[in-house]
Amino acid sequence: MSTHRTHKKQSNNWIILMIVLILLAVAGAGGALYYQYKHSQHIGNPQTLEQVEYLNKSEEEYDVIVVGTDPEGITAAVSAARNGQKTLLVDGNDREVLGGLLTVGWLNSLDMNFSPNSGGILNKPVPLNKGLFSEWYDRVEGDSFDVTTAANVFYDLVKKEKNIDLMLKMKEIKPKMTKGANGNDVIEGIVVTKADGSQQTIKAKSVIDATQDADIAVAAGVPYTYGREDLSDKNTKMAVTLVFRLKNITPDVWAKVKDRLQNDKDEGTGANDVSAWGYKEMYDYKSSNPKRVVMRGLNIGRQNDETMLINALQIYGIDGADTASRAEAFEIGKKEIPLVVEHMKKIYPEFANIELDATAPELYVRETRHIEGEYRLHILDVLENRDHWDRIGFGSYEVDIQRSYAGDGGAVVADPEQYAVPFRSIVPKKIDGLLVVGRSSSFDTLPHGSSRTVPVGMATGQSAGVAAKLATDNKVTFREMSQNKELIAKLQEMINQQGMDVKPFSIKPYPFMEHKQYEGLKVAVTYGLAYGSYGNTAFNLDNNSNPVRFINLLYGAKKMKPDAFTGDPGAALSYTKGATADQLTAERKEHAAKDLTLDQACYTVALALGIKVEAPADAKAELVKQGILTEASLQTITNPAKLTDGDSFMLIKDLHDRLVGTKL
Repeated sequence: MSTHRTHKKQSNNWIILMIVLILLAVAGAGGALYYQYKHSQHIGNPQTLEQVEYLNKSEEEYDVIVVGTDPEGITAAVSAARNGQKTLLVDGNDREVLGGLLTVGWLNSLDMNFSPNSGGILNKPVPLNKGLFSEWYDRVEGDSFDVTTAANVFYDLVKKEKNIDLMLKMKEIKPKMTKGANGNDVIEGIVVTKADGSQQTIKAKSVIDATQDADIAVAAGVPYTYGREDLSDKNTKMAVTLVFRLKNITPDVWAKVKDRLQNDKDEGTGANDVSAWGYKEMYDYKSSNPKRVVMRGLNIGRQNDETMLINALQIYGIDGADTASRAEAFEIGKKEIPLVVEHMKKIYPEFANIELDATAPELYVRETRHIEGEYRLHILDVLENRDHWDRIGFGSYEVDIQRSYAGDGGAVVADPEQYAVPFRSIVPKKIDGLLVVGRSSSFDTLPHGSSRTVPVGMATGQSAGVAAKLATDNKVTFREMSQNKELIAKLQEMINQQGMDVKPFSIKPYPFMEHKQYEGLKVAVTYGLAYGSYGNTAFNLDNNSNPVRFINLLYGAKKMKPDAFTGDPGAALSYTKGATADQLTAERKEHAAKDLTLDQACYTVALALGIKVEAPADAKAELVKQGILTEASLQTITNPAKLTDGDSFMLIKDLHDRLVGTKL
């Protein structure tokens, strides 16, 4: 009897302990089990696409107009409506569902931002973005989702808000402008052209531009850069993608996909019940048009109707903001995709019976315009996990710069833990009454590689809806609000109360940031000359440099400041005249195998700047004399006979400080 009672007591204690541990696990992992349960309910259960009802004629005036039905626009409209603002959500594309890029572009695999505090005893990642993003995310299948499920949830969020009117399929939407009391240009509404050619002017106290390319902002006169223009490369931008759908993806096929990828030891490869990423052999696919279209490893999102969507086909040289260029991308993609599918069937047994089902109605465009706002998110904000006093959302996704042209390998510039997006980055310069949310907000092209992710955009959209209410109630412009710490604190309080988390944070500096030559690395990263890769493991400042690598650094700096670099750094190395391509390649390898000395580096800098010196050994003294190189930087060099990457970066830093005139 006593033994039985003892066992029962121990059993009860064990049950209590398990309950406590489970509760701690759920708390520590941000409800990972809850998310898993919520998402699993949808997998394999196809929904019927709900028909979206919308108006042909709206009211004449609203508190807020949101242009664009991508996720950022939906969250902005729902947020504004829930804050008591009479809101018009309007779209100028030929869309019949809500969700834009995710539901019409079929980009059904999310680039998630996870909290640095993820884990708990379950060691599960916790989504960093909350609020309306979580409200939507809880109701879809997971990090990949069925596009019909997603579209229905987006529509449900909108139609439940009595303060939202919805208008779709406008042929044209233009800003209606006026002059404000302070002399600034003000957007006071929009002019829409409908399918029948008739026009309607609709006024509003605030307009939120949630179009992918900041169309309203640009038409209103907001300044912007294009592509990599802030890196002096306006014509270069990331490839676009035409997502395609494959059928005959039975549960057995998906099980084989999971088995292959879960057992693949390659880094960056894996699978779960709805997502799969890997199949890196596709990088070796022989394109029929290699200068314009290539494949990368497969990003796969499972659908509930035994199909799957593939985000992997990359098309170069496309201007995503130009209608004719987008049409060209469709033509290129649709010619190549059948060849890709046949290749997949040949090399992967699990895909032997797949068939091409369709291609997405819209392109996945990664990069076009970057507006100029009151603050421009900088790559160092992301690299250094910086907080901002006017934070309205967070990001943590790696800085993913996809390939831009044939031969470009792309790059992961940095891998942050958590950084803040400032309110000032959605407040455009010059034009009052306007906010811009989404990938075309005020982000430099490098940090845009992380901040362009949809969860970040949905966070800024929700914050914009709250800001519209606050600006109206306090009779201030968004620009005035962006300079008012009291109002920003109120904005953050309201955002937190409405389900988001924009509380202050602090991340411990990475070890490489404590290196004596980190100031040089900052300049190299800003110029796009140094990449950290996943986990920031490639920032090895103590690696040996070489003459060829240093010349390439100077060519990169010359691209940023061409007027200052009047010479040719490549002249520092000699090559055989009349040599064949193979001979030149061999000689280049010989140069790359040599150590970079300080004298050689200084001589190369002098040639790049067009400074004449009698001999290479005289270059350092001349550069110091002219104030181009500083003794402080030179003193960080340990071995003048064998320079490191950190040494090279310090020389680049001195050039930046002298030629650009601002320190980073």
